[in-house]
Amino acid sequence: MLNKIIYYSLHNRLVVLICALLLMIAGTYTAFHTDVDVFPDLNAPTVVIMTEANGMAPEEVERLVTFPVGTAVNGAMDVRRVRSSSTTGFSVVWVEFDWGTDIYRARQIVSEKLAVVSESLPENVGKPTLGPQSSILGEMMIIGLTADSTSLLDLRTIADWTIRPRLLSTGGVAQVAVIGGDIKEYQILLDPARMKHYGVGLDEVLTVCRNMNRNANGGVLYEYDNEYIIRGVLSTPKADELAKGVIKTVDGFPVLLENVATVKIGSKSPKLGTASERGKHAVLITVTKQPNTSTIDLTNKLDGIVADLQKSLPSDVKVSTDIFRQSRFIDSSINNVKNSLFEGSFFVVIVLFLFLMNIRTTVISLVALPLSLLVSILVLHYMGLTINTMSLGGMAIAIGSLVDDAIVDVENVYKRIRENRMLPPDDRRSILEVVYDASREVRMPILNSTLIIVVSFVPLFFLHGMEGRMLVPLGVAFIVALFASTIVALTLTPVLCSYLLNRKATDQKIDKEAWVARKLKEWYGRALQVALAHKKVVLGCTFGLFIVALGIFFTLGRSFLPPFNEGSFTINVSSLPGISLDESDKMGQMSYGQRKKALISLGIACNTRLLMMDEPTNGLDIPSKSQFRRLIASVASEERCVVISTHQVRDLENLIDALVIIEKSRILVNTTVEQITDHFVFRQLREGETALFAEESLRGRWGMVPNLQQEDSKLDMELFFNAVLEHPAEIEKVLK
Repeated sequence: MLNKIIYYSLHNRLVVLICALLLMIAGTYTAFHTDVDVFPDLNAPTVVIMTEANGMAPEEVERLVTFPVGTAVNGAMDVRRVRSSSTTGFSVVWVEFDWGTDIYRARQIVSEKLAVVSESLPENVGKPTLGPQSSILGEMMIIGLTADSTSLLDLRTIADWTIRPRLLSTGGVAQVAVIGGDIKEYQILLDPARMKHYGVGLDEVLTVCRNMNRNANGGVLYEYDNEYIIRGVLSTPKADELAKGVIKTVDGFPVLLENVATVKIGSKSPKLGTASERGKHAVLITVTKQPNTSTIDLTNKLDGIVADLQKSLPSDVKVSTDIFRQSRFIDSSINNVKNSLFEGSFFVVIVLFLFLMNIRTTVISLVALPLSLLVSILVLHYMGLTINTMSLGGMAIAIGSLVDDAIVDVENVYKRIRENRMLPPDDRRSILEVVYDASREVRMPILNSTLIIVVSFVPLFFLHGMEGRMLVPLGVAFIVALFASTIVALTLTPVLCSYLLNRKATDQKIDKEAWVARKLKEWYGRALQVALAHKKVVLGCTFGLFIVALGIFFTLGRSFLPPFNEGSFTINVSSLPGISLDESDKMGQMSYGQRKKALISLGIACNTRLLMMDEPTNGLDIPSKSQFRRLIASVASEERCVVISTHQVRDLENLIDALVIIEKSRILVNTTVEQITDHFVFRQLREGETALFAEESLRGRWGMVPNLQQEDSKLDMELFFNAVLEHPAEIEKVLK
């Protein structure tokens, strides 16, 4: 079978070349049009049930709402796990089904269960509703709205009624949540004194409020052979018109709502959340994508929509889309893997050229690399998989193996051609015969090596659940690329050898192997002789290393995935239970000095061997500066280096051991405090006394003079700093 493949390829060379070219074109096109994401599709079939319970405490929500809903769906078919969360006035239940369950069938099952349990819920509890299907990766983008003159009430209204509907109408968006700002509502503030005056009860007001602001149907009027629909258009967004609602009639005079209450538009109370951007109150919009949606494509769509919406917003409203973008993390992750691919390919080229010392053989071997990777991308695309870190990782792992088959074939063909050139002209065979026989000789080693490597990756396909969804794309990418390289080695590589190695230019260089290959063979021969002469030592060392590696293996930590850095720095502040939203907001709106104290505390608490701080005392009051100096002095040690970049030199002069002064990227001084005080004296100058540098102050004339008498003085950091900037050459000369 393999011989026939090689034979057919050599006798239909143009067909093989055309097929390879078509695969290159199709693979390149697919690579640019395949969805790109950070992970494979990890979304288990999950149905989210949300229920509103206005006015209920978390304990009541858990007992009266969450527990009945969770119990009702727990026994549904194919349900593997039920999770829940109960907060003030809101219940969320997550129902996870077995992998492979059709999500629409799962939602139908949950809907049927909820139809029964809804009747047993309290009257003030809303109807349980199913949430949209969203990606497991969470929010893909956070959009911020800030303004100078526009109120938070108007900002929230813009976000709720202008931006949110537009984003939800975009294909691929699962959910858009708005956080912060003031929610607009119509408020009716009753006056008990006026209600008593007009004899109006609360139930009468409630009845009017329930029935107001609705359009009415007046029937149909037939006149003059026409049909007229009579409508009472009563709905209005104006508060003053709502205030005209009639409560009742007393002695023929109507009592209006405005007579007993104040009707206005205000912000909803109590507030359920707040948000800020760069320390300024803002409205944040979080966007969650649907499963099987390209994050990068959807991000580009949303950027275009936001740019279009910006034109219709008030001029002072600023829309920020760079608060959080999952696409940045994806781009960074994908670029890292791509760089690994390119770097690996580069080193493969170098190694091939050093061993073969022939450009043509190197090119022939390298053709298998892009062709195999493009075939792998084609297979991933038609299997419904995405280009992600796992699939690209499989390709990166396969780089070294992809060219192995081609190298084996090319090296053997190269050797047989060299041997054929050494024969007398009459005994030489044609290039096709030589290439065919040389490729036939290595066909089984090529296939066997491929099968052995593939077998080691087969267990990945037996993984279930999250692990299987994560690692199967890696195995698919690796195995497909490896099989593709084998097919290339059996078809395209012999064809290219017959064309590129059948040149007169190769005759002069084909007589002997490359210098690197000859040297390595020589060294390997010597090493092999030594190893065979000391068999027990080699086996003993191998077994010992195996035992050591096995011991180290069991001491290593275990985790499903390594930590992923999205480039976000998060500070979580935990407070006592029951803290109000306003107080929590005050904690988030700390002053510059307070925030700096928190960051300094964090840096010191990390207990790193190297701590770097930029202007740490800037923004601190005098007591805080004194406390900072004491704190740094207490944590400084021989094992810990604290690097401080500052212009506030007087705040830190008692802490500093070594001093570096930089001006316009040039180091002017790099020395210790002890060396400075050994060479200079800092004191008040006598009348008429000259100095290297002097300044007038309220205490008199202070200066810096050479320490010729080995005097002891305290370093005046500010004076020395100004002297270095004024006379850098003189200072440098003295210090040397």
